[in-house]
Parts: sequence; C-alpha cells; structure tokens
Amino acid sequence: MDFSKTYILEDDGVLLKPLTVEDYEHLRPFAINEPETWKYSAVSLVGEQGCTRFYDIQLFHQTTQLGYTFYAERSRGTGINKRCKYLLLKFAFETLNMERVEFRADLRNERSIAAMKSIGCTPEGVLRQSLKLTDGNRRDSIILSILKSEWYNHVKESLKNRLL
Repeated sequence: MDFSKTYILEDDGVLLKPLTVEDYEHLRPFAINEPETWKYSAVSLVGEQGCTRFYDIQLFHQTTQLGYTFYAERSRGTGINKRCKYLLLKFAFETLNMERVEFRADLRNERSIAAMKSIGCTPEGVLRQSLKLTDGNRRDSIILSILKSEWYNHVKESLKNRLL
C-alpha cells in the first residue's frame, strides 16, 4: 500500500477525493447555512467543510473508523451516502486490507443510525457519556461495525444491488 499516493474513488454518481483549499469556498455555504447538520456533532463545524472520511486508522490492527459524515441537506436521502460508503468500504477492505470498519454516532441521531444499519452495519454497544458536545452536555455514542468476512459474505453484494 503506497500511502504517499493520492487515491480517487468514483463511480457514475460520486467522486471522492481528499479535500483541497480550492474546495473550501464551494463547501463553506453549506456549513454556514445548515447549522442543523452539526446538531449531534462533538465538534462545531459551522463555517467548515462537510465530508465523509476514514479516521483512527490502525494499520497494525487492520481497523479504521469511517465517519465525520456531513452532507448538504439537499443531498440527504438521494443515495449519495450509500454510493460513498460503498466506495469507501470497498477501498478499506479490498485495497487497505482492513479487517474491521467501525462507525459511531450520537445515540439520539436516529437518522444516522438507520443509515448505518441500512448499509449493513451491526450494532455492537453504547459508550455512555463518551464525548463532550459543543453545548457542554455529554453524549452516548453507539458503535456499529462491518467485518471483512461480512463485507465479502453479504454486505458488498447487498449494498451494490441497492445502488442500481
């Protein structure tokens, strides 16, 4: 795996690439004008970019987390999230050789939890009061995951069929 290389992931409906300074001005209006997007976030991204990304990448353990997913309101419910997650999961399991991809969300964020379950995530448990929110309150975080064996046994095909 050449980590000095920039990877571009795309299909007929989406293009995923690392954010650049040039992307900022295009994304900034969505972040500013849609404050509801950040309701369940542990960080305030108002005025910043929206995204979806890998984080907490642990190469030795072959695990990563996938999240910090924020879309403009008009993009929600359009299937873009499923397309992005398909490309990112395929990359994680088939290129990065990950054994596990983990997802987390505020336990109150029913929309995100439903989206994660709809792509094939299995709920694992709840971390109580795991993060401090921007308003000073604490949130409970649900943990969900997809394992490599699940990706190859059923998640990949099921998700791919839902994109057609």
